[in-house]
Amino acid sequence: MKTVGIAYNDLIPEALDLAHAIVGELNLGSDTWILRAEDAEDLSLRAKGTDLVITIGGDGTILRVNRAIAPQGIPLLGINMGRLGFMTELTVPGVMEQLPKYLNEDMRVSEHSMLMAAVFRQGAAEDSVPEGPYHALNDVVLSRSRVSRVITVRAVIDGADVSTFRADGVILATATGSTGYSFAAGGPIVDPLSDDVVLTPLASHVGLTTPLVLRPTSSVDFRLEGSQEAIISVDGFENHPIEPGDWVRITRSPYRARFLRANDHNYFWATLTRRLGFSLTGR
Repeated sequence: MKTVGIAYNDLIPEALDLAHAIVGELNLGSDTWILRAEDAEDLSLRAKGTDLVITIGGDGTILRVNRAIAPQGIPLLGINMGRLGFMTELTVPGVMEQLPKYLNEDMRVSEHSMLMAAVFRQGAAEDSVPEGPYHALNDVVLSRSRVSRVITVRAVIDGADVSTFRADGVILATATGSTGYSFAAGGPIVDPLSDDVVLTPLASHVGLTTPLVLRPTSSVDFRLEGSQEAIISVDGFENHPIEPGDWVRITRSPYRARFLRANDHNYFWATLTRRLGFSLTGR
């Protein structure tokens, strides 16, 4: 039996009830803990010595919890109570019957690439200490602030100027995050176990309009030009203001998200259209 922690989405009333039911019905040990997914600092401290963290919620819950435990290399097991649940492994129906094998048997661990973003303020030298680093499992987004119309962004890849474009923003997504905001903005879906990253402009008016698939070791700078303010968003919930002249450097994170899996890898493709709300023609 593994030492287990449970992180639940506080916005879903049934999530805490399910957490307590799992502890009670499966007779988990006294080392088992239950915390809100929103309490990142507490999660990071409490997770020390934990073998597995079960999340109850959806993909957003996993993103919050992963931020806290990824540096410790602890595997995640997601129970979906949300809408899409691309990263989750289990659903509520039958979860009590399925959980014991994850707790008592050797399961496959699936590792997913992450991004690391650092913010340099206007006038800062290349070798200065930046703000951050901020680690993302899904994506890093530079987008207009509430008062901005469009922003002007210069994209630099591995030191090469690629394009200066006026747009609502730009997304750099991992393969895991390629099914999220990047996909909604016209980006491709990439195998979630790939280490490639996807650069997708948001409603570009001038300059680069097509998504780019980049190698895992790429270093990408987004330099905010013009006069409009912007926001950098990390996995959709950690936001930082960016002023004209500031720039963001995004590289591969030294951390990897780890997921406990029993489903075959083709489960992602087998359930893709259903999770996106599409139907197969003629089926």
